[in-house]
Amino acid sequence: MKRNFENFKIFIKDKKTAVVGIGISNTPLINFLVDLGAKVTAFDKKTEEQIGEVAKEFKNRGVELILGDNYLDELKGFDVIFKTPSMRIDSPAMLKAKEEGSYITSEIEEFVRYCPAKLYGVTGSDGKTTTTTLIYNMLKQEGYNTWVGGNIGTPLFTKIEDIKDSDRVVLELSSFQLMTMNVSPEVAVITNLSPNHLDIHKDMEEYVDAKKNIFKHQSENDLLVLNMDNEITNSMVRESIAKISRFSVKNKVEQGAYFQDSKLYVKGKEVCALNEVKIKGMHNVENLLAAFCALSDDVSIRSMREVSTTFTGVEHRCEFVRELDGVKYYNDSIASSPTRTVAGLKAFDKPVILIAGGYDKNIPFQSLAEEGHSKIKTLILIGDTKYKIKESFEEFKVRTGKDLNIIIEENLESAVLKAKDISEGGDIVTLSPACASFDMFPNFEARGNRFKEIVKNL
Repeated sequence: MKRNFENFKIFIKDKKTAVVGIGISNTPLINFLVDLGAKVTAFDKKTEEQIGEVAKEFKNRGVELILGDNYLDELKGFDVIFKTPSMRIDSPAMLKAKEEGSYITSEIEEFVRYCPAKLYGVTGSDGKTTTTTLIYNMLKQEGYNTWVGGNIGTPLFTKIEDIKDSDRVVLELSSFQLMTMNVSPEVAVITNLSPNHLDIHKDMEEYVDAKKNIFKHQSENDLLVLNMDNEITNSMVRESIAKISRFSVKNKVEQGAYFQDSKLYVKGKEVCALNEVKIKGMHNVENLLAAFCALSDDVSIRSMREVSTTFTGVEHRCEFVRELDGVKYYNDSIASSPTRTVAGLKAFDKPVILIAGGYDKNIPFQSLAEEGHSKIKTLILIGDTKYKIKESFEEFKVRTGKDLNIIIEENLESAVLKAKDISEGGDIVTLSPACASFDMFPNFEARGNRFKEIVKNL
């Protein structure tokens, strides 16, 4: 049952409220809470100089700032705490606050709780952003006034009074956002699950449990969309009380979406042929099928077809950059896990020169070696994980006798230059790191943009 936002306005007024993290989503949140009459204190590890003008603006609005290395020492005595998604609820500061009786929440949790419009939530290890964008575009094509948020777009909680119950909202939700979620969207989509973010989650079980919160609080009238071809997601069928719709590229699914004879179907009706789809790879066929399942009650086949045959993809996802001397360069910087990289490699019809490596999320690379080996012509490795990935391919060689040319480089620039040196006309060079970016770049977008900049300057 959706709650009336007027109740939140009454609840938050004059409450001693902490906002942990002065980032992209929490900056507008802080201003919004001040507008609603909350007494706000903002916490961040950064210094006032690092935060810059925003710090001055907050001070002028009466927001108290607690900054620096020991900023969480003062997180006590608050009625309400809005935490940043990546902060664990079992961190010492949060546990202490909970013992004191603080109500701990987040921007996205309160949005899901009070949003008046129908909500479509998308999570998974790979394909979240593309699937979210496809659902958003199909709803818009159908004529709905549609909003997109969560991990992409703009923070929506501050816009909640502008959203009507006849609108539609699509949210991309990460495991960090879902970890403490005790509300679920009316339509929940899990694209697939494989090891990821094990640098922050205690283990794979905790990671999967976090993802399950997207449907754990649904009702019998809600809808859960699951990938039948993924063992972990398919096993969730018996854990949900909601209606289930599944998709598959391997099997016919009468009440879901499926791929058969080079065509895409939903509930037995053809949407389009594979050769009409602009985005490369079977992983993107899966993303389309997931979107069909999510929208089968709300969007016509005609609207699904229009988007499926015109959508050219999201930036940093198997994105064509340029062709130089007969060599094509692709930016797949979003690929921050081995499964995502393997999916990207399968999108090409020949082995590629792969640039991989980055920040270590404590996930294994055996699957990259086993499933990706035949798709790679030469492997160029960079970043913190370069020797860890190399070791997985060497172990694969010992087991199978299959060798691969592996080159170690110091940084992205030297890797691209090396790729140019060794490539021949007709080759494909792709940045598809299988790792997060944080060893060299603040995020995958910055990494992808730098790659494109280097390639365009060759």
